[in-house]
Parts: sequence; structure tokens; C-alpha cells
Amino acid sequence: MKSVLIRELQNFFSSLTGYVIAIVFLILTGLFLWVLPGSINILDSGYASLESLFYIAPWLFLFLVPAATMRMFSDEKRYGTIELILTRPISDTSLVIGKFIAAVILVLIILIPTLTFVFSIYSLGSPIGNLDWAATWGSFIGLFLLASAYASIGIFASSLTDNAIVAFMISVTLCFLFYSGISMALDLQGLSGIREVFLWLSISEHYSSISRGVIDLRDLIYFISFATTFLALTRLKLESRKW
Repeated sequence: MKSVLIRELQNFFSSLTGYVIAIVFLILTGLFLWVLPGSINILDSGYASLESLFYIAPWLFLFLVPAATMRMFSDEKRYGTIELILTRPISDTSLVIGKFIAAVILVLIILIPTLTFVFSIYSLGSPIGNLDWAATWGSFIGLFLLASAYASIGIFASSLTDNAIVAFMISVTLCFLFYSGISMALDLQGLSGIREVFLWLSISEHYSSISRGVIDLRDLIYFISFATTFLALTRLKLESRKW
């Protein structure tokens, strides 16, 4: 698993992929939060709060995380290297987990520079330091867990096809459905009876819960279970070659 992890990280940063994803995320968040006028702009809102960051980041990650994971298995299948990897003394589980951890580390690296926004908001507060630390750190944890959930979907989508673009489209669609689509479905007539089930399945519901600053065990179990489920599906797809 360690060799897979190192290999994936090298692939991220030996090419432009990792750098482009990190730069695009930081530039877009910076523009939305500090430059472009609107309700998301912190300076226009008049409040020293990072709520805008935690509102826009899930939507940016919805595209950027699938972009980071779309080639993980699709390129291996396209160029035939997947067969070579699978002949090595490494289990399918270790292969999947190694790729997942690499994607999660990339997410963490992308998030670290956003801590500068925390210092900015800290300095802009009146009085200085007037910041809801519990909600801020809870939101960062929630954002990390959300991006990890996206990564598990992206890896699963990449295992379904040898075309990276198709994998990207499948991943974005699934991420959107689990983040926002399920919540939107609650507005449909006839679904009120299973409202609680839909709410529990929605990523945004658990992300919003953690962002309030209270780390609920049920939310942690949800994100762990969510990622585990998609990683298990990925492993099952790899094992299907033996059938």
C-alpha cells in the first residue's frame, strides 16, 4: 500500500495535475472571497466570518476532486498497467486504499494554504480575534471529510471505465447527487414519508452539522461509512475481472 501511495503522490506532483488543482482552488476561493462583488465577498458582507469559504468550497471540490481522481484507475486500464500492478504481491484492498489516501493527502495539502484566510478574518474582527473558533475548525474538519467522500466517489468512477473524461463526468454527477441532489429531492411530492432517510444520505446535511462546531459521532460514522462503501464498490469492481 505504501508503494501505491508514494507512486500516486509522485504522479500528482511530477505532472501539473496536483499543482493546477491546488492553484485553481486557491485562486477561485480568493476571487470569490475578496475580489468579486457579491454576498460571498467577505469585505462586502461586513462580517468577519469564513462562512463564505465553507459555502463555496464544496462546490469547487465537486469538480476539482473528480479531476484529481479521474485518472487513478482509468489510465491504468487504458495503458494496460493495471494488469502489471495486479500481478504484484499487493491486495486489491491495499491498492484501493493506497490511491484513496493519496487523494486525501492532496486535499489536505490544498486546504493548508486556506489557513491564511483564518488569520485574515482574525485580524479583521472587531475586536481583533472575534472569531467563532469552534465553528471555524468544525467547518475545516467537515470540508476535509466532504472532500474525502468526493475522493472515494472519484476513485470508484475511475474504476468503471478506461476513459478519464467519462470517469470525471460520472464522478461529478454522483458527487452532485449526494451533496445537493438528495436534498433537492425532498421538495418532491410523495417523498415526505422517507424524509429522514434522505436527510441521512445527504452529504450536505452532515457537512452542515459539523460546520456548526459540534463534532457529532453520527456525522463521523456517516462519512467513514460513505467512503468505506465506495471503496468497497471499487474493490468489488477490480475483483470482477476474476469472474
